[in-house]
Amino acid sequence: MGEEIQPNCCGGATDRPPAGLSRRTLLRSTTLTAGALVVGGGIVGLPGTAQAAPVIYNPFTGYPITGTWQDHLDYGSLGGIDFGMGVGTALPACGAGTIQNIPYNGTGGHTVTIYHADGYRSQYMHLSQFLLANGTAVGAGTIVGRSGGAVGAPGSGSSTGPHLHWHMINPSGVRINPLTYISQNPGGGGLPKTTTEQDGIPGPIFYQRMQNWLRITAGYTGPIDGVPGVNTYAALQRAMRNYGYTGPIDGVPGPNTWKAVQRLASGWGYTGPIDGVMGPNSWRGFARFLNQDQWD
Repeated sequence: MGEEIQPNCCGGATDRPPAGLSRRTLLRSTTLTAGALVVGGGIVGLPGTAQAAPVIYNPFTGYPITGTWQDHLDYGSLGGIDFGMGVGTALPACGAGTIQNIPYNGTGGHTVTIYHADGYRSQYMHLSQFLLANGTAVGAGTIVGRSGGAVGAPGSGSSTGPHLHWHMINPSGVRINPLTYISQNPGGGGLPKTTTEQDGIPGPIFYQRMQNWLRITAGYTGPIDGVPGVNTYAALQRAMRNYGYTGPIDGVPGPNTWKAVQRLASGWGYTGPIDGVMGPNSWRGFARFLNQDQWD
């Protein structure tokens, strides 16, 4: 059972690896080929070297905080931040590490732990679904599970409504506020940069950055989850009014939407045709725009 009894939310301070999977095994799984693993553009777990503070960002900026750290302390929790979100919402990793799934973790319910290379851990509680196997190495932004919290649902623990609980644990085993950690380690304070600028292939981090840009500039109010849908694309169409788009704001991008995106990308190194057919060079130019620090 977890150590906490909490009337409204979260708990389960339990953080033990499941049978057959030691903490050493979890940490060793970050050191693969040639003794190191490249994750999210950096080398994680290089043996014999001191590790810097993990680069942590807040993947949940698009969701309301429904329970503060102090709220948790006030009702007897060891601490956490609650974000209101619907059941089944994709949960991006807040930083690189390896995964440990803890089913039915006391009052915290289904819990994903991300073991970072220097001994810090991040935990997400009240999940409705695990997506990755124990020991899986992930980069920042990788989807590690789906949120839950519906009353009485499997994996909800003591939750009384859909939400995600997030806290970190320092190498001494003490829970810490992830938002405080991020503010004290500004290198991880924002979204990671997208590698689309190099490879021309858009992925979750690319779309997270796009959603955050649209949140700041074009009225997007949905999650920053890297999974674009109608609301994301409607905001993109609104933003593209500044680049010659005159079509409907219907959230269904077509050639005219993408022509406008290519016009934007032409200011960031794209030199191809304005034909509405996105390819690697179009995506690279768009990614250079999205990788500006102001969209972190």
